[in-house]
Amino acid sequence: MKIAVIGPGAMGLLYGAKLSQCAEVFLVGNNPEHIREIQENGVTIKREGMENKYQVKAVLNGEIRDPADLLLLFTKAYLTEEVLSLNRALIEPETMLLTLQNGVGHEEILRRFADEDHVLIGTTAQGSYRENAHVIVNSGLGDTVIGKGGGKGTNPAAEIKREGAGNEGTGRLQQIADCFVQAGFPCAISDNIRQTVWNKLMINASSSVLSGVLQKPQGYVAENAWAWEICQDLIREICETANGEGCAFDEKEQIARIRVHLQNAPGGYTSIYADLKNGRKTEVDVISGAVVRAAGKQGRPVPAQTMMVRLVHAMEQESGF
Repeated sequence: MKIAVIGPGAMGLLYGAKLSQCAEVFLVGNNPEHIREIQENGVTIKREGMENKYQVKAVLNGEIRDPADLLLLFTKAYLTEEVLSLNRALIEPETMLLTLQNGVGHEEILRRFADEDHVLIGTTAQGSYRENAHVIVNSGLGDTVIGKGGGKGTNPAAEIKREGAGNEGTGRLQQIADCFVQAGFPCAISDNIRQTVWNKLMINASSSVLSGVLQKPQGYVAENAWAWEICQDLIREICETANGEGCAFDEKEQIARIRVHLQNAPGGYTSIYADLKNGRKTEVDVISGAVVRAAGKQGRPVPAQTMMVRLVHAMEQESGF
C-alpha cells in the first residue's frame, strides 16, 4: 500500500513513521527546512525512555506525481482544501481519503476530491508532541476508529468491530484497518463513525475550547464553579445538536464523563489553548463552529457555542488573524 501522510506535525510524524513498517509512506508538508531535516535524520519516536528511529520519505506539497492508495490527513483543518489541491496528482478514482483531524465536517471538503465511497473519517486516542522537526514523544496510546463518512448516523447502537483474528471486514476499509494494526495502532471499524466523531467533539467543543479562552489548564474548568457552569451549557448544546444529527447522547452522562476526564488530567493543555497562547490560528471553526453550523441547519439556537466561536476569533484577531 502506498500512503501519503499530509501534514508532518506531531501526529503526522507518529503515524507516518510507524506505518512505514508495513507500507510505502511519504510524509508531505509545506516547510522546506522541516522536510529536509526528516530526509536527513528520519523520524525518532520516544516512548517511556525508549527511542525508535524510522527512515521515512519526505517531500514538499505537489512534488509527488504518482497516485497513492491512501491519503491520510493531519493538517490543520483550515488548510485541508489547499493541500488537497496542491496534491491532486496523488488522487485517482480508487484513492481513499482518510481524515483523523480534529473537529467535524471535514468530509464535506474531501468529497470535492473523491466520491463518497472513497471518503473515510475517524478519530484517534493516540497522543504525540513534537520536540523538533523530526523527533516526537508518543505521549498517549489508544484506539484509532475509522468508518465511511457519508450521511447522518442511523444506528447509534452500531457495533464497533475490533480488528484482529476472527473479525470480519471487507474491501479497502478493512485493508487500511489491517495496515494500522500491523503498524502498532489498535484500530476499529465503526458502522456509525459519526457517533464516534461527535463523542470526541464533546470534549473539544466544551472543556477544551473553554480552557483555551480562559488560558487555564483543563482542570481549572472543573474546579472553578463559574467555568464549570459554562462548560455544562456547552455540553448540553452539543448533545442536543448531535442527537439532531442522528447520534444518541445523554447529557447527564456526558457531563459526568467530562468532569471525570478533567479531574483525571487537571494539568492538561489543549491545542486551542496552545494556539491562542502562541498567537496561531485555531481550529475553532471545525470544533465549536461545527456545532453552530449543524445547529443552524436544525433551526436550533446554541448561544454558548456561538459565544465561544466569537471569543476565540476575537483573541485570534489580536494576533493578526
